[in-house]
Amino acid sequence: MKKDQEKELDIDQDLTGSETDHTLINQQEVKPKWYKRIRKGILTKTSEKKETPEGLWSKCPECNYICTSTELKENVYVCPKCNYHHRIGSSEYFDLLFDNKEYGELFDNIISKDFLKFTDLKPYQQRLDEIYAKSHLKDSMRVAVGKINGEEMVIACMDFEFIGGSLGSVMGEKFSRAVDFCIEYKLPYLVISKSGGARMMESAFSLMQLAKTSGKLSQLSDAKLPYISLLTDPTFGGISASFGMLGDLNIAEPGALIGFAGPRVIKETIKKDLPEGFQRSEFLLEHGFLDFIVDRKELKSKMSQLIVLFKN
Repeated sequence: MKKDQEKELDIDQDLTGSETDHTLINQQEVKPKWYKRIRKGILTKTSEKKETPEGLWSKCPECNYICTSTELKENVYVCPKCNYHHRIGSSEYFDLLFDNKEYGELFDNIISKDFLKFTDLKPYQQRLDEIYAKSHLKDSMRVAVGKINGEEMVIACMDFEFIGGSLGSVMGEKFSRAVDFCIEYKLPYLVISKSGGARMMESAFSLMQLAKTSGKLSQLSDAKLPYISLLTDPTFGGISASFGMLGDLNIAEPGALIGFAGPRVIKETIKKDLPEGFQRSEFLLEHGFLDFIVDRKELKSKMSQLIVLFKN
């Protein structure tokens, strides 16, 4: 009992920084400490403790390369080591493409509503209200007009952050109004897709948008105005089944996952192993679904070049 008390006393002395008698305890020599606390009883209030802020570092999901968020942003969110294209939203694409980051947003007063009173894990309206509260987004697509290297263009870009970039009645309406705007002002149209498919919380209203958007593109074609579809990671479901694949030019970013149903679902359905790189943009280019693949760092110059070519 006495030995146990002596041992506890020695431990307490070590923790408080007191001198320890390095004699034999239980006939074993204790190794000297590799540090020595000079001042005793140093305490820091929890409110004064400093933690490393989140978001300073970014890790590439492809090659595990770690760099600062600033370095990644300067490299237009492309991994400096393996060229992996990180997912970005409409704000980043607009800043990348439009001259001096100047553009005018169109139709930003339209928002989604729960007309069907739909409930899955939570009511659809509650899901919408939570997104409105924590982000600046009003729906899964934003439309803007501006100049790309001096050439004016309308760009509609999806945000995966808003319910997986799903196609709902608001996206279909914004898409259609953007087409009308292009026809009125004789402007080319670029759509940047990033979506998991149709928004099932809107049921048939969502599925109607496939026909609605495809029909509006026929009007754009009759007006002899170019429509460019840029497919990014991921583009699935109702998007690839409608306007995503109807461009005068269908292009994609490197390594983007593009398809209708996901590879896991297809593999379970056909009970066979899928080819390497299945549904990636390189695979689709090889099989004739895409016209070309464009690196994000070259996207702006490529777009302005295409506008000039279409004009002439």
